[in-house]
Amino acid sequence: MSMQLSQDDDRTIIRWLMAVATLSLWLALSSITLADDSADGIQRLPNIVMIIADDQRYSDFGFMGNARVHTPNLDELARGSAIYTDAYVPSSVCRPSLVTLLTGLYPHQHGVHFNHPPPGFAKLTKSPEIDKGEFDRLRQQAIRLIRDRPTLPRILAARGYRCFQTGKYWEGHWKNAGFTEGMTIAQPSGGRYGDKRIASGDWVAHGNGDHGLAIGRETMKPIAAFLDDVRQDPFFLWYAPFLPHTPHDSPEKFRRAVAANPDVKPHEIPYFAAIMQFDDTVGKLIGMIDEREMGDDTLFVFVADNGWAPDPAKFRNSTNQWDHTSSSKRSPFESGVRTPLLIRWAGRTKAARHSALVNTIDLVPTLLEAAGIENGPTELPGISLWASAVGKQTLSKDRAVFGEIYPGDASMIGAPEQDLAYRWVRIGSHKLIVPASHGTRQPWNNYLKSPALFDLLRDPQESNNLIDDPDLAGVVATLSKAIDDWWLP
Repeated sequence: MSMQLSQDDDRTIIRWLMAVATLSLWLALSSITLADDSADGIQRLPNIVMIIADDQRYSDFGFMGNARVHTPNLDELARGSAIYTDAYVPSSVCRPSLVTLLTGLYPHQHGVHFNHPPPGFAKLTKSPEIDKGEFDRLRQQAIRLIRDRPTLPRILAARGYRCFQTGKYWEGHWKNAGFTEGMTIAQPSGGRYGDKRIASGDWVAHGNGDHGLAIGRETMKPIAAFLDDVRQDPFFLWYAPFLPHTPHDSPEKFRRAVAANPDVKPHEIPYFAAIMQFDDTVGKLIGMIDEREMGDDTLFVFVADNGWAPDPAKFRNSTNQWDHTSSSKRSPFESGVRTPLLIRWAGRTKAARHSALVNTIDLVPTLLEAAGIENGPTELPGISLWASAVGKQTLSKDRAVFGEIYPGDASMIGAPEQDLAYRWVRIGSHKLIVPASHGTRQPWNNYLKSPALFDLLRDPQESNNLIDDPDLAGVVATLSKAIDDWWLP
C-alpha cells in the first residue's frame, strides 16, 4: 500500500534533511579546524567530568553554608574550585535543564521544554490502548530535537573524545545526543529504577534513563570499566545519578547518620540522607579517577539540574514520601532555579568564590574553550566562564540571567510558547517573574497570577512582592524591557 505525503509532510522532511546536512557540514568543518587548533598551548586535552545532582536545593551543601547536610566530598571539590554561588538553570525541572547542559541553549531554543511529549504522562501510562510499541513511538517524537543539534558530546567526539553517558538522561538511546558509549538504551532495564508498567500491562522504560539509573544507587562498575578502557584518550563523562531524587530510599547507614543530628527535622531526614548518599558516590567517582592517576588531567564540573525541598505538610501515603514545596522544583522561585556551579581543573583553575550571576547556558562555551575549541556553534546564547575560572577576568555584576517555566507535559512539539507558564529575569538583586498570558486560562500551578518583583538581597524567600512600589518603577521598566528583548513569544 502506498502512502501519500501532504505538502506539510514534504516540507517537514525537507527541513529535517537540511538540518541533518547542516549538522554534518558543521561537524566536518569543526573537526578540520580542531586539528589545526592542537597547538594552542594545551599539552593534553582535558578529561571532562560533569557531575549533576538530581533535585537538590542550592543551599543544601556544606560549601554553601548549610552545616546540617553532610557533603564532605563536594565540599572538598569546592575547596579547589571556582565557585559560582549564584548560578541558575533556565528551567526548574530535569529534562529541559539537562538538555540545556547538553546543548548550551534555552529550552525555547532546543525545543525540549517538557519531560513528557504529547499526549502527556498520564495518558501515556494509563490508556489501555497504548501498548509498549505505541508508548515507545510516542516518546520518540521528540528525539529529533536532540539528534539535529551540535551537542557537547557530539562536538567533543569529533575531536577524539570518548563520551560516556550514565544516569539521568531523557533522550532515548545514548547515541541520540552524540555520546560514543553509554548506559541508557530506551528499553526496560529490569532494575529497581526507570521501568514503568503501563495500563496495557506492558513494561516500558519510563523515559528518564532506564539502565543508566543504576549508576550511583546500585553500582559504579560501568564507570570503572570505562576508565580502565579509555587509557590515554581524552574522555567526557556524564555523571547524573538518580540522586538525591525520590525515592529517598538510601541505605540505613546514611539515614542513621543524618537522624543523629538534632537540628535536622523529621521530614528532612530522607532527603538529607539521599544527599549524603549522592555525596558518597561523588567521593567514589573522584577516587576512581585519582587511583588511575587521571586527576591532574581532569576538569570537574558540578551543578544541579534543579532545586528541591521537602514540605512537612505534604506527606504522601501512596509513596511513603514527603513531596516537595511549591516554591522549589517546577517553580520560578530561587529554590527551584538557583544552583551552585563548581569548575575545577587542578593547576589551571583558581579557587575563588564568584557572586556574579551565571547560567547553565554558559557551560557549553566554557568547556569548549577549556578544551581549546574556538569555533563552536555560533548560536550559543551563553558566555564562556573560563577566563573567570582561571582568575584572569572578573565577571560583570550587571549581567541579566533569564529562565522559562513549563508544565511537565507538552501539548505539542515545536511550539514551546503554547505551553509557556512563566518567564523570569534577574539583574543584580532584583528579580522579575512574569506569568504567561493564555487568554482566560489561569497561570499554570498558580505560582503567581500577575507579574512580581522581588529584592533577593533583602527578601531571599521571595515573600514581598514589590511590583507596585513607586520607588522601583524604573527597576520594573528595566527588567521588563530586558525580558522582552530576550524572548517575547
